[in-house]
Amino acid sequence: MSLKTHQLLKNKKKTILELWMKNQLADESLREDLISNDELRSQSEELIDALVSNLSLENFTNLESDEWSPVIEILGGISITRARQGFSPRETGNFVFSLKEAILDVLQQEVTNDPAKLFSESMKVNRIMDSLSVVTFETFIKGREEVILRQTDEITEISTPVIRVWEGILALPIIGTLDSARTQIVMENLLQEIVETGSSIAILDISGVPAVDSLVAQHLIKTVSATRLMGAECIISGIRPEIAQTVVHLGIDLSNIITKATLASALAYSFKVMRLEVKKISTLTKL
Repeated sequence: MSLKTHQLLKNKKKTILELWMKNQLADESLREDLISNDELRSQSEELIDALVSNLSLENFTNLESDEWSPVIEILGGISITRARQGFSPRETGNFVFSLKEAILDVLQQEVTNDPAKLFSESMKVNRIMDSLSVVTFETFIKGREEVILRQTDEITEISTPVIRVWEGILALPIIGTLDSARTQIVMENLLQEIVETGSSIAILDISGVPAVDSLVAQHLIKTVSATRLMGAECIISGIRPEIAQTVVHLGIDLSNIITKATLASALAYSFKVMRLEVKKISTLTKL
């Protein structure tokens, strides 16, 4: 970039910053619930200071140069932070777009007598700021993916709770699709609980599983086999009519596994196996 534009960033840094802040605060999509004006100004000052401090005439248009590393690092940190805070891609992109608008406005005010020079320098500003926008979006997507993966792991942990429903009886209600990764978590949680409680019966309730195909059935069979190796009997409950038809249609053999239509039926069967009897006692209250 020419000396004129490079000097512009240094000489007009405060003007550009104030115009940039004005552009951001005027944006209707500004999330004041996620970021304060002071924090917004702090981020803006940090980025523009990095631009002025680390870049020179020789490296300004070369995004691959080492001098750009502090700028890209700061911008990447802001993008990841905003992704974790819940900003949208558009809201994050406007952070850079509004800076480009501020630089172009000041450039237009300074270069008034040479339209060709103004056009040339404006195109260079556009290219370099657009490149920074790409960096912003790429980093934002990476941050959002990290958030999604973390939330997926947390949801998976929450959706596979092992419940101690009775002395020696465990129940594990499964909600959602059962894939290989989740099967591993189900096995680990169930087997660990069997060891800790010494339970002899485990109930896998699939009432919350939307559909059972051959892959899901194989995962269930593996879980049952692992449970038996630990010395506990495994019962599958929540077999709805449509699931039963699907299992028969696919030719899946569940004959060696105890299955029940409901969790209540599985619990009643468990009581019978353990020779437990639950009675309802009516209490008459005398007035």
